[in-house]
Amino acid sequence: MVMDASKVSELKLFVDQCRSNPSILHSPSLSFFKSYLQSLGAQIPPDPQTDRGGVNMAEPQQHSDAKKRTFSDEVDDDIVESDVELDDTGVVEPDNNPPVKMGDPSVEVTEDKRDAAQTEKLKAIEAISEGKLDEAIDYLTEAIMLNPTSAILYATRASVFIKLSKPNAAIHDADAALEINPDSAKGYKVRGMARAMLGRWEESASDLHVASKLDYDEEIGSVLKKVEPNAHKIEEHRRKYERLRKERELKSTGWQSQQQKAEAQDQKALSALKDGQVIGIHSTSELETKLNAATRTSRLVILYFTATWCGPCRFISPLYTSLAAKYSKVVFLKVDIDAGRDVAACWNISSVPTFFFIRNGKEVDKVVGADKSSLERKIAQYAG
Repeated sequence: MVMDASKVSELKLFVDQCRSNPSILHSPSLSFFKSYLQSLGAQIPPDPQTDRGGVNMAEPQQHSDAKKRTFSDEVDDDIVESDVELDDTGVVEPDNNPPVKMGDPSVEVTEDKRDAAQTEKLKAIEAISEGKLDEAIDYLTEAIMLNPTSAILYATRASVFIKLSKPNAAIHDADAALEINPDSAKGYKVRGMARAMLGRWEESASDLHVASKLDYDEEIGSVLKKVEPNAHKIEEHRRKYERLRKERELKSTGWQSQQQKAEAQDQKALSALKDGQVIGIHSTSELETKLNAATRTSRLVILYFTATWCGPCRFISPLYTSLAAKYSKVVFLKVDIDAGRDVAACWNISSVPTFFFIRNGKEVDKVVGADKSSLERKIAQYAG
């Protein structure tokens, strides 16, 4: 029997609804369909209305010692999931207070305003020493209104929000500080600490690593000792379930032969990547091969567009070569726009030097121009 096209469309819509919300299969009116699916061996997710596991959701269990949180990824039903315990000591509930005043960066800042802002900052520092944190926020806000171009004022107010256990407010100010000064060590440090307070361990570790490279201090090291173990556990947990998923796929199509093929492909991918060296790219097909190899081996790619006649390119190229040696697990590619015109056209190159940061085949960031500090900072950030 051939179904009418309109009914096929309706059936597809219903299946999509079941996929996005499997609980509708527990509706009494669909019991016949649920029974049919189960007769074919389908596993129906439990009804969330009845599957509470015996836990009183209104009265969570309290612990007097360090709190432990479970981080888990959703995996396929036939993969038995295990949990990873993270040390959540110091993690707080997100603050959702109305945003504080931010300065207008377009206003002219005179010397008198700068001096007045510095005076307010000194008052804030004195208030902090006396434990008057709310007063310190008021003084720093006034300082920011007087001099909204100062990254250190935003970063300092963010540090007070940390003391007040207001991580979202701290992140907001840290973002403002980094927008003004992308090399603000204090901006990265405070944002990393705030993200740790929210349990955003991987983002926190990334910020703190950048901060430590810009201006290391003991407080950064102390927070990293707490953050890094959690970030590493999450990464290992993610890798574990990705490995389990791949193993399941291999088993479903002939485990041994597929595993051998995968190992061969991994080896081939690794052989295509020259650790610690800059790899020249001359065609789009060659670039695609390198990007696929990097994706298969979970490596970050830096794609550098240059030209022999470009003075800034000659200035930045030795640094690029030294960074390739330093970050041996990052794939450093180089394209001469005259020799690889098709590659340059595909990436819409309008100026050189230009550096693209690519992960899993997708652009995540870029640097335009011979900006040594930005290039080094972003490589450190994305290389982990």
